Amino acid sequence: MVRLHEYYRDPGAPRPHDVLPAAFAAVRNAAGEILLVRRIDDGNWELPGGRVEVGETAGAAVVREVAEESGIRIALTALSGVYSDPTHVLVDPDGSVHQQLALCFHAVPADAADDPRPDMTETDAAAWYAPAASADLTMHPAMRLRLRDAVTAPERTHFD
Repeated sequence: MVRLHEYYRDPGAPRPHDVLPAAFAAVRNAAGEILLVRRIDDGNWELPGGRVEVGETAGAAVVREVAEESGIRIALTALSGVYSDPTHVLVDPDGSVHQQLALCFHAVPADAADDPRPDMTETDAAAWYAPAASADLTMHPAMRLRLRDAVTAPERTHFD
């Protein structure tokens, strides 16, 4: 797998050429656990999600990405947050540099009987976690902020 390089609040980050839209989901099951996946490329745990492709809505993108990365079909319930920190910079393997614009949605599993499974392409683990248990997982700071916002104040939309 080709690795993306991420900068976050790093004054040495390269200057972005454009904005890259992405969508993630804070999926909660009936027990209140949150769905997390572990990325193969960097070993970080995160909310499942990814890039919005040309021709698809952010909602369709996150439903597709969650299913691909975890095997869980979801239903969106609300918007958790809009994250557009200009210091969150992504550098693709081809050298293109982007500022990330991430939409984070609240969601529930469409089928309560589904067990998460990684795709072994982008993710090598997928599991339900009690929110407190996620504190011990290795996670990018921007993703930890999205998770914390979704779990601690789910009744409001967050902006960063």
